[in-house]
Amino acid sequence: MLTRQGVAVVAAGIVAIVVGRVFGVIELFVIGAAFFCAAVAAVAYVRLRRPIVTANRWVHPAVLVAGDTGRVDLQLEHRGRVRSAPFTLSESVRRTMGDDHVARLPMAPMSRRLRTSTGYKLPTTRRGVIALGPLAVEITDPLGVARWRSSIVDVDEVVVAPRVQHRDMPQLGQGALGGALLAKSIRLGPGEFHGLREYAEGDEPRSIHWKASARTDTLMVREHTIEGLQRCTVVFDAGRRAHPDAAAFERGVTAAASLVHNAARSGLTTRLVTSGGIDLRGPEVAVNTLRVLARIEPTDSTPESIARETGDGLGLVVVVTGSPSSPAWARATSIIDPTLTAVLVATDPSSSTAGALSITIANDDDFVPSWQSLAGHRLDLVAR
Repeated sequence: MLTRQGVAVVAAGIVAIVVGRVFGVIELFVIGAAFFCAAVAAVAYVRLRRPIVTANRWVHPAVLVAGDTGRVDLQLEHRGRVRSAPFTLSESVRRTMGDDHVARLPMAPMSRRLRTSTGYKLPTTRRGVIALGPLAVEITDPLGVARWRSSIVDVDEVVVAPRVQHRDMPQLGQGALGGALLAKSIRLGPGEFHGLREYAEGDEPRSIHWKASARTDTLMVREHTIEGLQRCTVVFDAGRRAHPDAAAFERGVTAAASLVHNAARSGLTTRLVTSGGIDLRGPEVAVNTLRVLARIEPTDSTPESIARETGDGLGLVVVVTGSPSSPAWARATSIIDPTLTAVLVATDPSSSTAGALSITIANDDDFVPSWQSLAGHRLDLVAR
């Protein structure tokens, strides 16, 4: 309970009394007694005037995104019988991927049953998990001789999700990827019946609807919708040797999070596969992906054998890894069937991706323009 200064005060009192006893100096006895009295008064002060408070902690928002600034709000209630002395709230802020620090909040004296609130900003520079707490109350006497400290709120974890870059998913006929999807869609045959229209030069005779044409003065042909993209599987390779360095790994995390988020936002049946047997899917896949990727770190394994995706319509398998020579790319391409198209997102700037639908992200600003050039823009097509 005594501070370093308090220990020094007690030691000085002992020295003064000993020296006074040896040399018979009465004044030193008085000085030594004064030191002891100061220490006793300081201890009594912090014990009698200590705040007896309860607290609740809220973090806004509950899930932060790298680069955002959150806020920690603390609501306090003083339950002591007497007015407290001024005190300080202290809370450790420990990051799994960054520097630790302590938030210190000076508080004014609180009367009985008084409620008040305070808080502090929580900046986030990168993804990860931040451990907050325990929240402690500290009080010292005016001379700094004694200190009282007590924890009032346990530790909480705040998830800092990777940054998400918003981009449209590929559309049939747009960009290199859209062209590949359109070719597969044509090979799979027409989709659902869309309607009838008048015959135009170049239409295939087999598309003529003879019964409808017999009821009109012109030939009528059937229109069918072209099946667009329905499914998207994102494979993130978290292998330690898959990416050239830590910065490349982080670029891959951002790309994977962005792809899953954008696929789910576009209404696609979305799935995330990554190392450690993690296979996420379902209506909450976007939120769960952010939570998983917020904590993910390089491992010694690559994604295990990837189960073949089942479903109707065209599908996309996007592999985020270092280069096409990685095992994750080989495993993903092994499940490709006539309905699936594989895309490589490489994080190694020196990798050669010739011959594949691929992009390379050499820095944090590469993903959006590279993906846009590959995927093109939105376009609704109807087969004629």
